[in-house]
Amino acid sequence: MPEDDAALSAEEELALARLALGEGDLRHAADHIAAALVRSPTLPEAHEALARLDAASGGDLDLFPLGQQAFVGAVVARAHLLAAAGRPAEGLDLLAAATGYAPAAPWAAVPWVTATDLPERLDPERTARILMQVCAAAPDPAPRRLREPLAPYLTLARNAITVHPAHPLLLGAASALARRLGEVTLAVTWATRGVRAQPTKLGEVWLGYAYRSAGRTGEALAALERAVALDPDDLAVYADIAGTLADNGRLDAALGWIDRALAKDPTFDCAVHTAHRLRYLRDGDVDHLVALADFVREHPDDTHEHGDLAECCRGRPWLGQVTPADDDFPSPDGPAPSAAAVRRLQHLAHPAWAHPPAAYDAAVGLATLDLADLLALLAHPPEAPATALGRVLGGQDPALWRRCAQVWACLGLLHHRTDEPWESSTRRRVLHELATVPGPAAEAALFALVTAAWVDPATRADVAAVVAGRLTEVASGAARRTPVAVSLAYLARATPALDPAARATADSLIAGAGGGPLRRLWRRLTALFRRG
Repeated sequence: MPEDDAALSAEEELALARLALGEGDLRHAADHIAAALVRSPTLPEAHEALARLDAASGGDLDLFPLGQQAFVGAVVARAHLLAAAGRPAEGLDLLAAATGYAPAAPWAAVPWVTATDLPERLDPERTARILMQVCAAAPDPAPRRLREPLAPYLTLARNAITVHPAHPLLLGAASALARRLGEVTLAVTWATRGVRAQPTKLGEVWLGYAYRSAGRTGEALAALERAVALDPDDLAVYADIAGTLADNGRLDAALGWIDRALAKDPTFDCAVHTAHRLRYLRDGDVDHLVALADFVREHPDDTHEHGDLAECCRGRPWLGQVTPADDDFPSPDGPAPSAAAVRRLQHLAHPAWAHPPAAYDAAVGLATLDLADLLALLAHPPEAPATALGRVLGGQDPALWRRCAQVWACLGLLHHRTDEPWESSTRRRVLHELATVPGPAAEAALFALVTAAWVDPATRADVAAVVAGRLTEVASGAARRTPVAVSLAYLARATPALDPAARATADSLIAGAGGGPLRRLWRRLTALFRRG
């Protein structure tokens, strides 16, 4: 549902539409009206022009065609014409589709959608399905910027429930929408009425979610367990129960529900994602997250997106962000990087990432740089870019920016000559050399090696041995209590298949340091992201 990239305002589009109407050119008039509706969905003059066009064409809906690449303005215009022609259910279907495409636009903020008599002309089940379609476009809870554009659908729900006060599907779908828009008490009321009208698995799930949003955890769990009793094979509900229990500190009980789900289907994606997240929360062993990353890679066609891996890595040193950098950066010799290499690095470098595989994927933008440029970027980190985040990093913490630049340059090395077998590859040799020679690039190279181990199981034994060896050197030397040692310990914690002795050494180094500077760094980075 692509949008037109033209820069004309709604008023300018309408002026052209009036000219086309005056000349009898209905096709061009329709195009300009559709564009005006995109720029200002509630502008009265746009709806007046649409009514004129409708009258002139005799209600020709083909002026706003649908198809695989339908223009969102044409979809919305057609929706309004369908409603005017006495086919509001079809019109609402199209408005909901537009909302799914661009939920921040007030597509439904028009009088016919919020009219009190509209639900009398709609089948309540059809209305419920439309509300469910809107819910699919909105996070739970919806951010404030989406609440006003989605509010007309909540008005539609209120009006529909007034007309059909005991329709279970309508009450449940309306509860789901109310919950997303912050109307939690109303969500509980509607979901309760829906279950009372007809106890169903879906109704109990909606009620459980409403209770959970209201902070009524015990009642939420009871509703979700009733849903399981009604449909023991819906494993997504098992995962919801487990997540709710875990959020309330009942990790053992949560894992019990996940084990029940996995016993029924060891490959069910929601259960697998939740299981690895909860096991990581239980013991902090990164291999649970690595196993989850492996599962994601091996199952690219999961039914929907999951945030478990990113949630576990967010804010954690090296799993989701860089660590503080040493301010002492020597002036190196050697050639400078090319201007093209500098631009690419400035575009990519960032102090945080969702998780190591995501960082690896993002660094593919450096794949076409030659080895000389990548090494030059390491030796001569460029200035921070002229973005909001770049200006803050470059101005307030140049050492952190240099660290970011070196990390991403080393991630770029992972994409160098990927056709070469790992053991004899240039990328392995160079990263090994960088990682074992003390200096500002050593940790960046080690992180690249650790990232390689996340995305390629065949590299794990090799990388784990390198990290363990470097950790032993630092832990047994004078640098044991330095920030470099602590950063290396966090790198070890992020390393797949690290042997237990090395992991214990890393834990000891981190416990001795307390971790305060890293918490302060994350707070600073969070503030930077909000500004950038």
